[in-house]
Amino acid sequence: MTLYGIIKGYKNDTKTMVKRKNIKSFRAYWRPILALSLITVLIGGFAIAHADQFDAQINALNSKNSGIQSQVNSLQSQASSYQDAINQLQGQISSLQAAISANEAKQAELQQQIINDQNKIKEQKQFLGEDIKTMYIDGQLSTIEELATSKSLSDYVDKEEYRTTVQNKIDDLIKQIAALESQLQQQKQQLDVIVKTEQQQNQQLLSDQSQQQQMLSYNQSQQSSYNAQIAANQSQIASLRAAQAAANRKLDSTGHVVTSGSCGGSYPATASGYYGSWGCNFAHTSDYVPGCSYHDSWGMCNRECVSYTAWMVYETYGIDTTGYGNAVDWPGHAKASGVSTGYTPKVGSVAIYSGGTYGHAMWVVGVSGDQIHVYSYNDGYDGNYYDHWVNASGLTYLYFGG
Repeated sequence: MTLYGIIKGYKNDTKTMVKRKNIKSFRAYWRPILALSLITVLIGGFAIAHADQFDAQINALNSKNSGIQSQVNSLQSQASSYQDAINQLQGQISSLQAAISANEAKQAELQQQIINDQNKIKEQKQFLGEDIKTMYIDGQLSTIEELATSKSLSDYVDKEEYRTTVQNKIDDLIKQIAALESQLQQQKQQLDVIVKTEQQQNQQLLSDQSQQQQMLSYNQSQQSSYNAQIAANQSQIASLRAAQAAANRKLDSTGHVVTSGSCGGSYPATASGYYGSWGCNFAHTSDYVPGCSYHDSWGMCNRECVSYTAWMVYETYGIDTTGYGNAVDWPGHAKASGVSTGYTPKVGSVAIYSGGTYGHAMWVVGVSGDQIHVYSYNDGYDGNYYDHWVNASGLTYLYFGG
């Protein structure tokens, strides 16, 4: 049967429904005795410590990181608005530059037209000059002389009509030339103003874009600084956890957890602690007798999945998981204790399957693609050790090591 087939049986196994009730009754029975025992130990000068001063520092750093992360999130939101403004300005700049290019092309076209028209004007002036010269020469003759040189009266009349026509043509061309020059100059002046205005607008947009870019760069610099603070605090947290682990392990000699030998996955063969003796050499009874016959040092039923992971977390990181309860409750308790959680498997993390009434806890010792290598206890409700590979998806991972 697969691991999930085994775990799925938690929903239908009526025997496990008895377990929680009896655990509560067991603890209710032993709580006064344990309290009295603790008082006796303290009076005798034997104080049990858990290096709680480290927890205070770790919680303070986690709180500081939360505040810094909030600032980073705010900066990221600002950065997004800066980038949006930069993109919008860039769109306006591109549009304006296209308009400037089009108007500059019109300027060049108009300038060429002016040159062409001026050449035409010169050509027309040359033609008119010839006509004027002819008219001037003819105009030196007297009426009698002009009649005498004319072949006939009709010839004389034709010359007079031609002279009048040329005179009118000269007047019309002069007026057209003047009007054309005035029109071209007005068009050029208007276009010069438009291009100058567009160039000024473009410079302003470029200035605005540069300012937004500077603000974005400063924002990103602040983000980098805050992220560096978070990384430094996380490094400090890791150091504190290591110091806490070392401090907690020293408590073994004073009776917090005293072990002898080991079974599968390094679970102690025999151990003693707050709740008396426990270990893999002691019978697993929680699934078939009322309540647990043996509890480990963290209040977990002996040789249960959570007892094993509680031991591995303590042994590896020196962290006390007393009160974490059933496997399905571990993610919530971990978050409340400042332990990060996620859905990416890591070696040295606790994998939690949340199906069934109680769920299942496993210790991750290897990761390969979408499979994880896990050590665990009580997969088959027998209190035994299991070493196998399971699918990594659908599980929650608790990162006690940071």
